Amino acid sequence: MNYLKLSKTELLNLKADLEEKYSSYKEKGLKLNMSRGKPSPKQLDLSNALLTEDMGSYYAADGTDARNYGVLEGLPETRQFFADTLGLKTENIIVGGNASLNLEYDALIRCWVFGSRGEKPWGQLPKVKFICLTPGYDRHFGMLQDLGIEMISLELKSDGPDMDKIEEIVKDDSSVKGIFCVPLYSNPTGVCYSEENVRRLAAMPTAAEDFKIFWDNAYGIHHLYDEGEKLADIFKLCEEYGTEDRVYYFFSTSKITHPGSGISCIAASSDMIKEIKAHMTYQTIGHDKINQLRILHFFEKNGGIFEQMKRQASILRPKFEMVVKAFEKGFTDSGILTWESPKGGYFVSVNTLEGCAKATAVLCKEAGLTLTGAGATYPYGKDPKDANIRIAPSYPETDELETAVEVFCVCVKLAAVNKLLENK
Repeated sequence: MNYLKLSKTELLNLKADLEEKYSSYKEKGLKLNMSRGKPSPKQLDLSNALLTEDMGSYYAADGTDARNYGVLEGLPETRQFFADTLGLKTENIIVGGNASLNLEYDALIRCWVFGSRGEKPWGQLPKVKFICLTPGYDRHFGMLQDLGIEMISLELKSDGPDMDKIEEIVKDDSSVKGIFCVPLYSNPTGVCYSEENVRRLAAMPTAAEDFKIFWDNAYGIHHLYDEGEKLADIFKLCEEYGTEDRVYYFFSTSKITHPGSGISCIAASSDMIKEIKAHMTYQTIGHDKINQLRILHFFEKNGGIFEQMKRQASILRPKFEMVVKAFEKGFTDSGILTWESPKGGYFVSVNTLEGCAKATAVLCKEAGLTLTGAGATYPYGKDPKDANIRIAPSYPETDELETAVEVFCVCVKLAAVNKLLENK
């Protein structure tokens, strides 16, 4: 049914039916949540051996006592673990704590306070700008806003960034200092950057000598299916063009083991690793090496990280398929909702009828369903079309998710009908 072709009478009749369904949900006193990409209890249970098993020796392979101070860059075997997992160079990795976001914010602050590549600190410049791909990750936008960095919104296409526009922006404006990218299963659209676009990011001339690509590969191994998307090697491409100093690469085990007690890493060129360590050495003596050994031991005893990801996928995949099937059933050819069908990651991105995202979110909240705020996927929380909503299917159990999706669909339809009636 195409809602856009309905007459006023048909819309009014539909509105009455939808309001009846909506009232029935409100009467149930539901408490449902699809707001954040949190692992479900069943996913967390997969790693409970981390809390109970003997971790073995406290000593690293090179004899380092993990209980003591030292080893700023992380244990050699932990760096090797990240290198093997992600296809990176061991010597170009620094291991962090549980949160890659912490490493990202630190990287921003270092550029802000100390500068990079011998350039003036960003905090001393009259204006600093970042390119923000939309819809995107609200925490990235929050970091930039916290520092007063001006955000330039550019729409993320089905194969990644609009490189024509990016190349035009960065070639002459030296105040444009960087871009945040979630290149594989992008938050929230699930997009994978094409090799051509990754190459163009590596090759593009920039007016800023210290331009930075914040390569947040948070979902780099979070495939829902065996035939997962493949991401081009940005470091290899940057080496071809002599631009390897522009990349900060981030990853963590936050959604692989337990979010509060995982391990993370930052990877960069040899020169940038030296630059990072020059300041990090005053910030910390080293992160939790016992936890590094504990997590390595866990993966060794349980088939490795990729087997862990298959177990994660077996829990997540039916939830994502449930959401997509519900949208196909309720909105195919409706004209009031479009959606992505991701092959990995943690989110399903939807676009309502223009001008209906906020209204949909309000209806959901009143019915007992919490969503990420409408507009959160855009800088400053301002979606120019008031259309995008990020759905997070991971946390609710299957029966709760089924109800949550039913409520969401009714709210989308009711908001759209109300909007269409305004113009009748």
